[in-house]
Amino acid sequence: MSVLPFITVALFGAVLGSFFNVLIYRVPRGMSIVRPRSSCPYCNSAIAWYDNIPILSYILLAGRCRSCKKFISPRYLVVEIVTSFALCFAFFRNGLSPQFFVESLFFSLLILVTFTDLETFLIPDLYSIGGIFLGLALSGFNPQVTWKEALVGVLIGAGVLLAIACGYGKIRGHEGMGGGDIKLLGMIGAFTGWKGVIIALFVSALSGLAAGLIVMAVKRQGLKTAIPYGPFLALGGLVAYLWQKEIIHAYLTLGSW
Repeated sequence: MSVLPFITVALFGAVLGSFFNVLIYRVPRGMSIVRPRSSCPYCNSAIAWYDNIPILSYILLAGRCRSCKKFISPRYLVVEIVTSFALCFAFFRNGLSPQFFVESLFFSLLILVTFTDLETFLIPDLYSIGGIFLGLALSGFNPQVTWKEALVGVLIGAGVLLAIACGYGKIRGHEGMGGGDIKLLGMIGAFTGWKGVIIALFVSALSGLAAGLIVMAVKRQGLKTAIPYGPFLALGGLVAYLWQKEIIHAYLTLGSW
C-alpha cells in the first residue's frame, strides 16, 4: 500500500481532531461551534490561523498561548494525534471503502465521548443518541453486525445499564450512573451488537474498577471519589469492535475444556 494515502488520511485526521477539540469544549457548554473564533481560555485573545495548525502549532509554541504565555491543555494535542492515528488505523484495516468510513465514525464518536466526559462529566446526546441513529442507518456497511443485531444491541445496551443504574440507585440511595452512560452503551450496541455490549460491559467494569482503586488510593477519598465512566465504556466498545470474534472464540474454547 502506498505511503501517500496514509499521509493524506493522517493529515485529514489531524484537522478533524482539531475540529473535535472545538466540539469537546463547546458542545457540553451549549456554545456555537461556528462563532466566536477560537481564543485562549485565559486571556481570550483570538488564535491566529498560523497558531491553529493541528499538532504543529502546539509543538512550536511549546503548548503556550502566544499572547499570555500560559500553558494550554495538552488535551488539544492529544486529541489531534489520537484522531489522526485512529483514521490511519481504520484505513490500514479497510482501505478506502464503506467500512473505513463506518469504522472512522465509530472511533470518532468514542474519542469525542472519552475526552468530553473526562473534562466535563457529561456525554452529550449529540454523540450518544446521534451515534445510535448513525449506527443503525449504516449497519448495512458494518461487517460487525446486521441491522437486526444492531437494533438488538441498542435495546440490550441501553436496557442493561438502565437496570443496573436503577438497582444501584435503590441500594445506595443516590445515582451512580448517568443517563449519558446508558445511551452511550446503546450507541456501542448499534455498532457492535448485543455480544459486543456484553464484552464492552465486562471490559469497562474491569478497567473502571482498576482506575477507581488507583484514584482512591492516591486521593484517599474512599468511595466518595467520582470518576467518569464514559471513557471506560468507550474502551470496552473499542475492544468489542476490534476483537469481538476472537474473544468469543477464546471463551467458547475455554468452556469446552
